[in-house]
Amino acid sequence: MANNNITIAETEPVATPWSWQKKLGFRILFIFLLAMSIPSTASWYNNIFTLNWFRPHYRDLYDIARFQPSYVRWFSSGPNYSDVDGAPLPQEKGDGDNKNDGGKGKRHHHLADAANITPVDSTQGHKGDHRHQNTLAGADTTLHHGHHNRHHGDILADASGKDSTAVAAVAPVAKKHDKVNDNAVGMPAKRNFFADYADWGIALVFGIIGGLIWTLIDRKTRSYNLLYYWLRVIVRYRAGIGIIGFGFTKLFPTQMPYPSLGLLNSNFGDFTAQKIYWMSVGIVPWYQVFGGVVEIVAGALLFFRKTTTYGAILLAGALFDITLVNYAYDGGVHVYAFYFVLLSLFLIADDVPALYNLIIREKYTTHFRVYPDFTKLGLKYTRLALKTLTFIIFFGILTYTEVINFKYDPYKQPSTAGLKKLRGNYHVTEFKINGQELPYNPLDSVRWQEATFENWTTLTFRVNKPVIIDPSNGGGSPMHDIQRTFEITGVAGGERAYHYYADTIDKVLYLQDKNAVALLGSRRAGRGRGGNRQNNDNKKPDNWISPEAWKHIGDENKMIDPAAWSARRDREFAQKQREPKRNRMILKYDTTDGSRVILSGINDHKDSIYVVLDRYDRKYVLPKSTLSAGKY
Repeated sequence: MANNNITIAETEPVATPWSWQKKLGFRILFIFLLAMSIPSTASWYNNIFTLNWFRPHYRDLYDIARFQPSYVRWFSSGPNYSDVDGAPLPQEKGDGDNKNDGGKGKRHHHLADAANITPVDSTQGHKGDHRHQNTLAGADTTLHHGHHNRHHGDILADASGKDSTAVAAVAPVAKKHDKVNDNAVGMPAKRNFFADYADWGIALVFGIIGGLIWTLIDRKTRSYNLLYYWLRVIVRYRAGIGIIGFGFTKLFPTQMPYPSLGLLNSNFGDFTAQKIYWMSVGIVPWYQVFGGVVEIVAGALLFFRKTTTYGAILLAGALFDITLVNYAYDGGVHVYAFYFVLLSLFLIADDVPALYNLIIREKYTTHFRVYPDFTKLGLKYTRLALKTLTFIIFFGILTYTEVINFKYDPYKQPSTAGLKKLRGNYHVTEFKINGQELPYNPLDSVRWQEATFENWTTLTFRVNKPVIIDPSNGGGSPMHDIQRTFEITGVAGGERAYHYYADTIDKVLYLQDKNAVALLGSRRAGRGRGGNRQNNDNKKPDNWISPEAWKHIGDENKMIDPAAWSARRDREFAQKQREPKRNRMILKYDTTDGSRVILSGINDHKDSIYVVLDRYDRKYVLPKSTLSAGKY
């Protein structure tokens, strides 16, 4: 296929005039694609002008590359849920601890776990027969230690007569006497196609209105060949930069991490479809790397006119597959993936007639393009400078920051190393609450079933009590380890994950629940039942960790390798965090070599607990990852 390039000055007329239909269509398309390709949020521009280029973080550059249309924000004051990387849901300011008035000794009771379910009334349990009421979206599951009078999963009517509706953070509300699957509660609402693509619709409305106004104003222009060229340039660079940012998180596999021990120990049936897919890719890191290579190569080809068609075809094929996968597995990146398919199809469309003649009709084909006059010095050197700058930033600096992120600060895993003595899987040999021992019972809703200390600062354990599911994929851009939630997102079955700070001098663990979505769900439900009352405790300093203990713990910001320190990390740690007051535990730990660990202290319901953990070596059929992110 011959490709004859015509270079003309911008002031010279084009020989062949366009029809009025073609001109109108181009005007609409031009405004629509500009609206799709240019950032529309103030935060994007703020990031550009506040970025510290001498101490960059990978996310600084990724945020430049990853934007998509966000016009719904212009007409709504609510939070934005369109983080293309599946960031955790926005968090609200804490409204105080959830306090119980349970007594010490033989008599105690447990309210529904504030991080997972909404309490309706307290149910006192007595020694030998403990009744634990779990109210989750109208489900009242009664369990007993030692024996149970109902099979686990039975849904009992709420005898109190009170409204027992608990609202999950993102789930539709179940009616009071509906029979529900405990582990399905907290699942995201069904996807709405029109809501997903609302920003695209708004951009199209802009295009139609702008195109009509443009048509009324401009009646003399015969064609828009040069303007079409510049539109292709904008779309080429938008798609190229965006997919390269996307691809590097796969090339250095951090987007879909290898499953943690807690995830490996979870039941397959407790995972959402999205979680299953992400972990399926995470366990084969070299396949993830291959996906990154495809995306980066496609992006690189788009930066050159002669290879644009090849890059667009490669990008359209790869990202259409990702779009289908996200629809099939109920993932969260379907809109952003299809965004690149749309841009690619625009770039391919100009070549379709010529390709059809060449490949299908097998005819000699000549394809003409019109380019600006790049012999002009100003245009020539501006073009060269911008292309060079693009390569320096997105193939030089971004590569460096991604390598640092992979080695020392993987964005979906906590970056701080956990206590080395404690790492591993543990049987819960003994469990006491308020001095009373609870024997092992797989149906017990309070006793820990098993526990795991990860390589990083997370303790996971399982209880037989449903959990509100965090539907995100654990992405976003948090610097604080407690907000990195891939190890719990998309997981049901009573799995709990607590981030901890370790005071290694006094041997104390300060733990906080990582599932903020569950906490928000229960508190919003409480306000819906008339529980929206002001809590003056919010105005008091949060000194649950003493200044002396903080001296022993150290500065979390500096707990990673100095090579990963960045201006963005410093900035986020310097800012006051606004998030829910999480459920907390303060536990002393006692061990010699980690084979047996004794935990004792106060749990998240202000009860005293005593837990004996015995490490065991679990052999997994799944081989260990050959590309492990993080330095632990």
